[in-house]
Amino acid sequence: MIPIGHSGLPIRQVAYFVQDVRAAAAAHAAAFGSGPYFVADNIPLCRCLHRGVEAHLDHSSAYGQWGELMIEFVQQNNPGPSAFRDMFSEGREGFHHVAIIVDDLDAARARMEAAGFPTALEAEMHDGFRFLMMDAVERYGHMIELYAGVPTLTGFYDFVKKAANGWDGSNPVRTISLG
Repeated sequence: MIPIGHSGLPIRQVAYFVQDVRAAAAAHAAAFGSGPYFVADNIPLCRCLHRGVEAHLDHSSAYGQWGELMIEFVQQNNPGPSAFRDMFSEGREGFHHVAIIVDDLDAARARMEAAGFPTALEAEMHDGFRFLMMDAVERYGHMIELYAGVPTLTGFYDFVKKAANGWDGSNPVRTISLG
């Protein structure tokens, strides 16, 4: 069991690290009917720590719905170390993380670190939204993203899920701003 507070917290998202989020989203939509996908380019972070060290992370993500699960495709736009590069060297891509919404981000982090899952990424957006990437690669083969269920996050999840309801497959990749 992953020590994040209590059992039964559902995986809300699965994420893949890719070279091109738009191409990956379009291909997934065509193959599996997921989507539509909303692409945020160069997601602004006011703070980023990679394994406890200040770092710069420029990344873009595509978010879409596949049944009850959100799918994320993420690309790193800058060179340098990151929780993504920890798993995938330049030119490589694949399954990267699952995301879980927790009640208390700091308490969940402490429990996971005590259980042997170090923090690979701690990041904060300009609106104060924080997220963590816990390194579970050795045990599970992927990272685990944690974030608190603040209204901006749950509202975004609802927005993506509602867009998928009755979606006719047109315009599968759309641009949004998360700034």
